[in-house]
Amino acid sequence: MHPSLPTIAPDESDLVRLLTPDGHRVEHPDAVWSGSEDDLLALYRDMVLTRRIDTEGYALQRHGELGLWPPSLGQEAVQIGTARALRPGDMAFPTYRDHGVVWVRGVPPERLLGLYRGAEMGGWDPAEHRVALPSIIIGAQCLHATGYAMGVLMDEAVGHGDAGRDAGRDAAVAVYLGDGAMSQGDTLEALSWAASFTLPVVFVIENNQYAISTPTHRPGAVPFVRRADGFGMPGVRVDGNDVLACQAVMTSALQRAREGRGPTLIEAVTFRRGAHTTSDDPSRYREAAETEYWEARDPIARVRALLDASGSHGDALAALETEAEELGARLRAACGAIPDPDLADQFDRMFVETTPELAEQRQAVLAWRALDDEEVAR
Repeated sequence: MHPSLPTIAPDESDLVRLLTPDGHRVEHPDAVWSGSEDDLLALYRDMVLTRRIDTEGYALQRHGELGLWPPSLGQEAVQIGTARALRPGDMAFPTYRDHGVVWVRGVPPERLLGLYRGAEMGGWDPAEHRVALPSIIIGAQCLHATGYAMGVLMDEAVGHGDAGRDAGRDAAVAVYLGDGAMSQGDTLEALSWAASFTLPVVFVIENNQYAISTPTHRPGAVPFVRRADGFGMPGVRVDGNDVLACQAVMTSALQRAREGRGPTLIEAVTFRRGAHTTSDDPSRYREAAETEYWEARDPIARVRALLDASGSHGDALAALETEAEELGARLRAACGAIPDPDLADQFDRMFVETTPELAEQRQAVLAWRALDDEEVAR
């Protein structure tokens, strides 16, 4: 192995885990998952459909239908497990890779496509679904989430809570970030502010081992979870490929936030099995053996093994396969139906009252659009 590459197997000695890689339930003194068989099947469905969304997005980009796609392959458990711990009145701030979080919050998956096709500025109403638009600037969403959590705290203090939230001091905020964001000043400022003001926010680090091509061990001499102590908040390190542990840990952290006891830092240890984005070639900076190691710890496969052991979900699993195929066809059709954006409309989206300069620029665009092909060529 190249000397700059990390060892294939990460340290798992301090991970919270409730489901082993081969699909067996285990106990942990600091986490409990007490869901039913139906709850387990629902988590499995979310992960399978999230992976299908991701697979379809990747294929659409390769066919030239999208300009870019950030794959989430391998990270389904942390996204689904933590997002399922949220309540309807909570607010989530995802990264550009968190397709599972967006799915759980009820955003139609078609709404993900316009942004990466270059046809939309966003995709959905954050207030309606209680999930912000994906942040492209690394770590910026941490500031957004912390500011929102400050607003939650202040609104509740003066009795002006949002009617759409749960009543009382009971709303919480979740923000998702990658390991690379832990090297950004925005993230560190957000952590400091959240701890200083005891804000109801949970930071979920999806440690997928690489910040684009930079392995986790290079910017982090110690596990990210240990940085929580320096900011004065608790930290938890969880198996990010174990959906049960992720949901259990997130539920506890959110409850702590709801009770007014402040933020929590969760480090979910997982792996990005695909490229950073479709413009990336991961074979240039990591070895196949590392990917194979993590493929054997697939988050979906371990839940499937647990479901198969009960032998009572055959019909539901067969129906899910059909549902996944239908979702794929739906996304392909939706992508092809996205209308091209009207460039002239963008000038009306800049300010409440359009400035004279923007009005002039808009007219220039309209005049250019009125030219025929021969005039444009000249």
